Amino acid sequence: MNRTLTRVLAIAHKEVLHVLRDVRTLYLALGMPVVMLVLFGFGVSFDLDDIPLVVVDQDGTAASRELVRRMIASGELIEVARVSDPDEAEHLFVTGDAAAALIIPRGFADDLGAGRATELQLLVDGADNSTATNVLAKVDALVAVIGGDLAARGARATPPIDTRVITWFNPQARSALYLVPGLAAYVLAIVAVLLTALTVAREWERGSMQQLFATPVSRLEIVVGKLLPYLGLGAIAVLLVLASGAWIFDVPMRGDPVALGVCALLFLVGMLGQGLLISVVTQNQMVATQVATMSSMLPSMLLSGFLFPIENMPLPLQVISNVVPARYFIDALRGVLLRGNGFAELWGDVLALAIFATVVLAIATRRFKREIA
Repeated sequence: MNRTLTRVLAIAHKEVLHVLRDVRTLYLALGMPVVMLVLFGFGVSFDLDDIPLVVVDQDGTAASRELVRRMIASGELIEVARVSDPDEAEHLFVTGDAAAALIIPRGFADDLGAGRATELQLLVDGADNSTATNVLAKVDALVAVIGGDLAARGARATPPIDTRVITWFNPQARSALYLVPGLAAYVLAIVAVLLTALTVAREWERGSMQQLFATPVSRLEIVVGKLLPYLGLGAIAVLLVLASGAWIFDVPMRGDPVALGVCALLFLVGMLGQGLLISVVTQNQMVATQVATMSSMLPSMLLSGFLFPIENMPLPLQVISNVVPARYFIDALRGVLLRGNGFAELWGDVLALAIFATVVLAIATRRFKREIA
């Protein structure tokens, strides 16, 4: 056991010297995760602010003007034009100057005062379906609240039901709180796979890997010795990413940090093992880069629940997503950071990450042949 530990530490020390001499590896491990998190965090956002709204006020009363004033008071909707003909609003849609049009018909104030049901027409630019759906939901909620208030004033009565909606964990509905944990897993998955895939493949090309075969080290000792330094770099990268998310995007830490640390450790081991397996199979930096990027980037973005709910995917893709480790790490990140989860809620994610890491390392060790083709 002492000889095994000595050999593992010797290989790890050699790998540390390689990393310290190669500035590109340090940037890949420590600089790129933070840069990508900041770029994606500010660039990818589902928040709808400053929605250009054109108003077609055919009523022209104090009630209609009050409705418009209160709708744009929050700053989410910006009145870009007020016209009298709906055809003019359509022209603004065509030119891209407006994303929504609110049409207030004649008799709006009279209907409110008499307590009669009244109708408003909302036109939305459907070229971007996601934006259109969000605009419809936002304007519909605003009109329901403001219209009910105006109707109560006109009838001089109190609405029979006072509905108040409380949103847990993300009351401001900020997309950054939802996206940053997913971004962290996405970025770390790419970086961890590329770290071992490129560095080990480089040794195959330069011939230094063959020199290790002349020593008495075993396959498992080589695998463990090479993973340890990059596991340390990955742990530092996790801390940098979490600190950047908390500092720049105000992402909280509500749960158990120990549970998050265990999940992060298992996730890093699995992704580093995946990169090592790629390097063992390809033994070429160019091929390893392509395979590592494809096998880490696309599954971590599309099949992990990062952007799209897994429940909405076709059944075959839901089955495939079960072998994507980023799925479980994203769930753990959102659970600990936003919902305040601990080991009691995350044991399924911990088990899945542990199984993936064990299987990948076992396959990588088995494919690591002490022979030169």
